[in-house]
Amino acid sequence: MVKKLAKNSLFSNDIGIDLGTANTLVYVRGRGIVLSEPSVVAVNEKTGQVVAVGQGAKVMLGKTPPHIRAVRPLSHGVISDFEVTQELLAYLIQKAQGERTRLFGPRVVVGVPTGVTNVESRAVRDAAITAGAREVFIVEEPVAGAIGAKLPIMEAIGTMVLDIGGGTTDIAVIALGGPVASKSSHVAGDRFNDNIIDFVRSEFQLAIGERTAEDVKIGIGAVLPLEETLSRPVRGRDLATGLPREVIMTDAHVREALQSSLDTLMEAMKEVIEKTPPELLSDVLERGVTVFGGGALLRGLPELLSKMLGVPVHVAPDPLTAVVRGTGIVTENPQVWGDMFMHEEAIISKS
Repeated sequence: MVKKLAKNSLFSNDIGIDLGTANTLVYVRGRGIVLSEPSVVAVNEKTGQVVAVGQGAKVMLGKTPPHIRAVRPLSHGVISDFEVTQELLAYLIQKAQGERTRLFGPRVVVGVPTGVTNVESRAVRDAAITAGAREVFIVEEPVAGAIGAKLPIMEAIGTMVLDIGGGTTDIAVIALGGPVASKSSHVAGDRFNDNIIDFVRSEFQLAIGERTAEDVKIGIGAVLPLEETLSRPVRGRDLATGLPREVIMTDAHVREALQSSLDTLMEAMKEVIEKTPPELLSDVLERGVTVFGGGALLRGLPELLSKMLGVPVHVAPDPLTAVVRGTGIVTENPQVWGDMFMHEEAIISKS
């Protein structure tokens, strides 16, 4: 059992981290959510030094000279570049703890996608330990999000959740403290951005970047027809002339662009439902599905899912922070959640 630390202790604060492909959020025990930074690191390849991390690095995406590389070190929710992920975590842990020197590194609870392999899970632990953590605990993101949304997952009833993040979408039916049926899909926020990029290239013969596609998705994205049409100008490079050009996109264009990915997502949800025991399905039919993650903010998504699945669909309060709030609840009450949700990796003390 983790003992409660005094507020002004020289020891570490316990930290919960939602390590996302697009954004990473950090919760400090006793203080709440203290950081929300893009999961981006800029590295000078001539010197090997880190130039910027988080928001400072995100503004560099697509704008750097050849010797500076602005990268996302996580792909589909798992580590694709270990050293850069280590730099990201070290920056976040240090910034979260503040300037006060502490005797030991923090205990860290990290959310990961459901179904990650042992190798991928170990990579997350090793990166956090190398970045300064004393102990690392792993919790699956749909479970953490359900805790953050204050769903009754410890009871003998089925609770279905949908976590649409940047790199992955996690679907799970949870009962008695763990996933009974689950699936992780790569159809998520980044895939939606790619859909928009491909649509603009095909429909308008215009090349746009990832940041522009994300702005379009957030600004006018909708999966069902709206009462009032949304539109915005989109600027890019004309594929025929190579010159800058502007077009007007509407929510109908975005809806068409996302259709195939939404169909794939729906099939993944049906797969999870098919693997769910009938007794739990009756609970899902009555209680519905809870959606969180950035994708939950896509206009019309709850209504579309409800129409396709035939069950109520609810968006969790503050869906962007549900997972990190769940990791925070675990850090605040380790005696309640520790054995059930955290897997502790034995750590060799550093000299």
